[in-house]
Amino acid sequence: MTTATVYANAPELSPEDYVAIGLATCFVKEDGEVRELEIIEPIPSAALEAIAKGIPTSYKLVSATTLGTVLAGDKLQIPADFPTSAQFSDDFGQRAIAAARTFKSRTVAQSLIPLGTTREDFNYSTERKRVLNTKRVVSKDDNVKQHAYTHQVL
Repeated sequence: MTTATVYANAPELSPEDYVAIGLATCFVKEDGEVRELEIIEPIPSAALEAIAKGIPTSYKLVSATTLGTVLAGDKLQIPADFPTSAQFSDDFGQRAIAAARTFKSRTVAQSLIPLGTTREDFNYSTERKRVLNTKRVVSKDDNVKQHAYTHQVL
């Protein structure tokens, strides 16, 4: 007897597997203006543990749900606790599967937010803005300046 897997790239996962989904405040720079966005993204177990310890985070809230609740086949579904204006992150499906794997291997992290509940008591801060569309331009000025005698034998 063979069983059909729900997620082709993750045969070890099922729709009942735990995943943490966060509502992050991010920013996009367009035409010199910075615009605020609310992004729905999966959170791996290590990141959730760090956030729970009190580090500043851009997550307004984090909800514990199942993989099948947010990934119904190829269709993404916004969890009930989230605003309908929020957008899913890039590669949400792949990232949700990866995050679910981390909780499967580190089950103790699931106790931070019990399944079906939402937490909003994190150290929320947008002091360090998460700008999604930044481009890094490398120039010669970025090179480390070395002393003239660095490579000479004295």
